Amino acid sequence: MSGVSTRPPTAAAPARRDAEATKAAILKAARHLLARHPHADITLKDVAERAGVSAPLVLKYFGNKDGLFARVMSFDADAAALLDAPLDDLGRHMVRHVLESQRDRGADPLLRIVFAPLHGDHGDVLRANFRAHVVDALAARLAGPDPGLRAELAVAQLIGLGVMYGIARGPRLRDSVIDDIADRYGPALQAQLTL
Repeated sequence: MSGVSTRPPTAAAPARRDAEATKAAILKAARHLLARHPHADITLKDVAERAGVSAPLVLKYFGNKDGLFARVMSFDADAAALLDAPLDDLGRHMVRHVLESQRDRGADPLLRIVFAPLHGDHGDVLRANFRAHVVDALAARLAGPDPGLRAELAVAQLIGLGVMYGIARGPRLRDSVIDDIADRYGPALQAQLTL
């Protein structure tokens, strides 16, 4: 029996899931476990139990443990959706995307970097992927001076928003209409993106 605590306190596996929801649950479980345990200590059984699925289902969707954790450590798909807007509206889009992702899927496209393993190869890979897929991809879209610094500042603002919304669970923020937050917070973010 694994020493890794896998099951969230109130987790109940739904009777039936579609393939995308199942994949999302598996990825969320693997991200949760990787943020709290060394990669070597996590088994596919641990991930399956936390996700409320069978271990063979994890294999069906991800092939093996390496395939699963390669997906966990990639920000490609998240960054593509996060950056999918014209530059002159990107700040507002990014704010909405982060908040809607948390509200609708319980997952933030950026926040898992906060829980990245601090030491070892997997932490290094996750941080390198985050910089390449998110920060550097954003910087490549920016004109003007210091695009890398401006991208880092914009991403830092988004991570702060994600922490307040998803971890600190600021009640006024969570009770607000997402478009209203995007209208207020988006311009501050946009100031880093366009000069």
